[in-house]
Amino acid sequence: MAVAVISDRQGQILIAKRPDDVHQGGLWEFPGGKVEIGEELEAALKRELAEELGIELLSCEPMLKISHDYHDKAVLLDVWHVTDFAGEPYGREQQPIRWVSRQALCDYRFPKANQPILDVLTPAIP
Repeated sequence: MAVAVISDRQGQILIAKRPDDVHQGGLWEFPGGKVEIGEELEAALKRELAEELGIELLSCEPMLKISHDYHDKAVLLDVWHVTDFAGEPYGREQQPIRWVSRQALCDYRFPKANQPILDVLTPAIP
């Protein structure tokens, strides 16, 4: 799965709520989706962001890779930091989206596979 960490000029991060009727439904996530057979990761991310959020990916850089086993499903997340995009994001699939501060990310429930992303975005305060 290609996953995007999108930040705005104020440093807020874009998150989206998963539909209730899908795996890990009702939890918040970072936008993205499945990579089609033969599709490059960046191309998949560009397609998914256009389909889900109505934005055009202009530039991104690799952030991390996460492998997680939920017991009923295993996922491999290829996480990218979106450094530039065009358009104003909105929930094209009627999914709620929110811009939240890094500190506020801890106020939302995410799938366990997203924990390494949260760890990078919200490092522990010593």
